[in-house]
Amino acid sequence: MFHFQLVALSGKKFEEDVYEVILPTLDGEIGVLQDHMPLVSVATTGVIVVRRNPKDSDAQREFFATNGGVVEVSDNTLRVLVDEADHADEINEAEVQRALERAEKMRAEAKDQVSLEHAQALVDRQAVRLHVAGLKRRHRQR
Repeated sequence: MFHFQLVALSGKKFEEDVYEVILPTLDGEIGVLQDHMPLVSVATTGVIVVRRNPKDSDAQREFFATNGGVVEVSDNTLRVLVDEADHADEINEAEVQRALERAEKMRAEAKDQVSLEHAQALVDRQAVRLHVAGLKRRHRQR
């Protein structure tokens, strides 16, 4: 077990001792377990997966949608600092679907590179949130 802290601008989203955390980085997904080597990295837009105990099933994992930040591993502590992190239980799938459609419309109507990049970031964020909501729903149905 090691200590995991997920902190967003709005405050702590998660802080507990856990067995495993999988998170998205610039180099791809990484898994963190107890005694992981020291590391500082950039978290990218994606899904953070938390397994509290070694015997927990996949259905018992927790999911967070995040849009990137900083990852630090040292002394059996993983800290992830992000602008936003949404727990799967906090995500309203219908609301996110509408937000994704609005973002895709913005992207299609973008008149310059800055507008296009902003719209693409919104599309990516909503797509990840929708994916996390779907993961939680699928695991509950099992």
